[in-house]
Amino acid sequence: MLDFYFSYRGVLKRLRSGALGGEMDRFAEHFFSLGYKQASAKIYLSRIARFSQFAATRSGPMPIHQDVIDSYLSTFITDTPRIGAVSALGHAWRVAPERFIISFPSEEAHPDAPLLAYFSDYLHRVRGLEPKTREGVLLGGRRFLDWFRHHHLGQDLEALTAEQVLAAVEHRLSLSATSSSRAAATSHIRTFLRFLYWAGHHRQDLACVVPRTPSWRMAHLPPRLAWDDVRQAIDAIGATTPVDIRDRAVLLLLATTGIRNGELRAIRLKDIDWRTGEVFVRRTKGKRDRVVPLLEETGAALADYILRARPKVDSPYLFLSFAPPLRPFKCASPVSRIVRKRLRHGGVELGRVAGAHLLRHSLATQLVRQRRPINEVADLLGHRSINTTALYVKVAASQLAEVALPFPGDAA
Repeated sequence: MLDFYFSYRGVLKRLRSGALGGEMDRFAEHFFSLGYKQASAKIYLSRIARFSQFAATRSGPMPIHQDVIDSYLSTFITDTPRIGAVSALGHAWRVAPERFIISFPSEEAHPDAPLLAYFSDYLHRVRGLEPKTREGVLLGGRRFLDWFRHHHLGQDLEALTAEQVLAAVEHRLSLSATSSSRAAATSHIRTFLRFLYWAGHHRQDLACVVPRTPSWRMAHLPPRLAWDDVRQAIDAIGATTPVDIRDRAVLLLLATTGIRNGELRAIRLKDIDWRTGEVFVRRTKGKRDRVVPLLEETGAALADYILRARPKVDSPYLFLSFAPPLRPFKCASPVSRIVRKRLRHGGVELGRVAGAHLLRHSLATQLVRQRRPINEVADLLGHRSINTTALYVKVAASQLAEVALPFPGDAA
């Protein structure tokens, strides 16, 4: 596979020499399977070969130790080539881990790492929280511990008092700008204190002393776009490049089904039922699978993406990144960037909230204005409670006026 990137015999001989020379063809196949451009793959292979020759002078063909890697990285004077070498060695380790003996520090040696790991396991196994929710609660617990260690150095958690808890809460609230972030901060502290009591790290459940901050979720209108603006942004996307074709399919699927960012990233090719015009949405936020309708225009955009634009890689997921390595979107940021970019190009003015959820709010608002039954909207969005969907009823001001009762004593 190495001769796909290099043709000169002398170069191939040099690349296949060194401590990792026998693995170079595997490395080349690795970059090819990930969809790296030929020029990028050649750079990575050259970096690995350079380290391979250095390691041969230190350790020979035996497994490469951490001190050899550290010695090699210390030869770089500036940061840019060192960062490139670290990236290349990361690929080499993932492909041939048996050739390395490397120790990776966990949690950057955080002093409370064992306790936080136990807390994370508690959130998963006892509370049954999803990874994204777990991440936020765990961060809240870490921040509480950081504050406690900083202000009460050397004190054990068993000696934690209610006054100290209130001081920590006051500190966190001073850093929160909105009612929702204040409510989340106090909720995370409350959960962590319950864990300390449950795990036997404190003899009292101090969660009861944490005040509840008011957060009226029905007090504000949800961020949303006019449906004409959504339509304008979608129509502004061309169909000349693979990226355009993919982005148009992404926006149409989000705007016409109301699925969440994570649900879109989890869709697989087999989840689309072309005959019935439906998309199977896996394990949603409410921990239930559901089916959403696939409109004709959206189905045509998806078919165009799959047939003409989707990278030819072995992946079961529908949407893939075009930047190497070619793979599914691993987090929410790429999808949010696509939405923001396309809305801006369509001339839509964006506020603070602009992502997949903005299109979800916009669809729900449009359906309510079309007088669709509220339970039908709830089923489409995957809400477990009708009260969650009731948030969108407030935007239908004209319909609310129709059901308003006459004012008492009105002569009319």
